[in-house]
Amino acid sequence: PVDVKEELFEECESIWKQMEECQSQLMLLGTDTLLQSDAKLSLLMMRWKALAVDCHQWQARSPELISTNPNVLLELGKEELQKVKNDLEMVLLTVRSKNKKLEEDLKREQQWCEEQEQMLDALNETEEETKPQVELSTKRGFDELKNKIMKLKTYKKELLSALGGFLDEHFPLPEKGENTKKKNSSIEPAVELVTVQEILEILINKLITTPHEPYITISESFWPPYIELLLRSGMVLRHPEDPQRLRLEAFHK
Repeated sequence: PVDVKEELFEECESIWKQMEECQSQLMLLGTDTLLQSDAKLSLLMMRWKALAVDCHQWQARSPELISTNPNVLLELGKEELQKVKNDLEMVLLTVRSKNKKLEEDLKREQQWCEEQEQMLDALNETEEETKPQVELSTKRGFDELKNKIMKLKTYKKELLSALGGFLDEHFPLPEKGENTKKKNSSIEPAVELVTVQEILEILINKLITTPHEPYITISESFWPPYIELLLRSGMVLRHPEDPQRLRLEAFHK
């Protein structure tokens, strides 16, 4: 109502006039100029005390109503309630917007989850269909590999047997091929000599088991003429720093 607003405006103007009077009094107090520093300090202390008293009074004072008119209070209450209502409506709109966004995110996540489940089901079906084929293929491949290994082992035995026969025939131990000058000699060798085949097998095993260190040390059981024969034929190599160590030439590289 217009009367209520006019009454409220009049009360506000009255309070504003009282504030202006207080402000003018404070300005009058501030116009006094003092030349002495002690006087300025005392004046500031007085003002500080006055402000402290006013502050204490305002803190101890209970709030007063702007107006006692029930119509004015009713209008003020309506305005406050309207402000609260507007604020709550804004909060409600914000919450609804967030809920809508969360629902959209939830739908997308559910759709993605369903797609992943369908993909997983398809993969499981594919696995079940191809599992017998894979097992059969793996078994077939294993059998083929096993047969190849057996053939290689058989071929290795044949090669070693042929090599052993060739070496025994053409490169026998010195006891078997000694000349007539040594037939009448009763001195027997102090160490049992190894055959060329055994020397080659030692070198081959060393090269395969420890390729980073393929050298072996020449012992007394190695007959020097056979060592020299292997060196001249290029089948073995001496160590560049130790002539008592040999290695097999890496023909497989």
